[in-house]
Amino acid sequence: MAGPAGVGADGLRRDAGGVAGPSRLFPDAPVVVAPGAVHVPGWLGLDGQRRLADQVRGWVAGAGGMRSPRVRGGLMSVQIACLGWHWSPYRYSRHVDDDDGRPVAPFPDELGDLSRRGVAEAAAIDASLAAPTGGTGGSAGGGAGPYRPDVALINWYGPGAKMGMHADRDEASPAPVVSLSLGDSCVFRFGTAAGRGRPWTDVVLGSGDLFVFGGPSRLAFHGVPRVLAGTADPAVGIEAGRFNITVRQSGLSDPEPRPAR
Repeated sequence: MAGPAGVGADGLRRDAGGVAGPSRLFPDAPVVVAPGAVHVPGWLGLDGQRRLADQVRGWVAGAGGMRSPRVRGGLMSVQIACLGWHWSPYRYSRHVDDDDGRPVAPFPDELGDLSRRGVAEAAAIDASLAAPTGGTGGSAGGGAGPYRPDVALINWYGPGAKMGMHADRDEASPAPVVSLSLGDSCVFRFGTAAGRGRPWTDVVLGSGDLFVFGGPSRLAFHGVPRVLAGTADPAVGIEAGRFNITVRQSGLSDPEPRPAR
């Protein structure tokens, strides 16, 4: 069941004890932030966070490192590495088309297993996130069978990095989006599908937190207005900065093979 929550004078969601940040000794109860959007604090314990941080570094290296995509407003301050499908504004490809055209790094089976577990646990808290558009119930894959993630965006938030309000609309599948956080905490702003403006809810995402959104919230606008520097636990293996791993089910099929160069 969702735990009690309130919003403080600074606009951040707090638990019943008034604690907003990473100083919590014990994870808060899961919270339904909006219909179809579930926050599970402390979903990954310290060992799980360490393991995922090590895996992320390996996946990033295998993907050829991080890059800052150019969007309509200029270069993003967040750096991104892609797995399974390569995202460049505002489409997916099996090749790194905005660089040297190399094949995209594969989507890891371990990340698929982890994200399926996250969707199942979040759907047990709010079944509407598994509905295809806004109904209730349905399979954990978004009303179209089991959850089959095949793309991940690994986002790195260094000093001063932020992400503007946007909606994940480039996927053909209505299946939920899974978000995992490592390192510094951040303020995660979650709005509605109606647009970038209010109403929205600001939530502190800490290292190890799970956030899943689907169903009536699948196309909700969301962003990260700020990272809370100095909140990372060095025991995770990240002394400063934040990794965010977002996992999706693209619903896309492979294009025709490219001719040999």
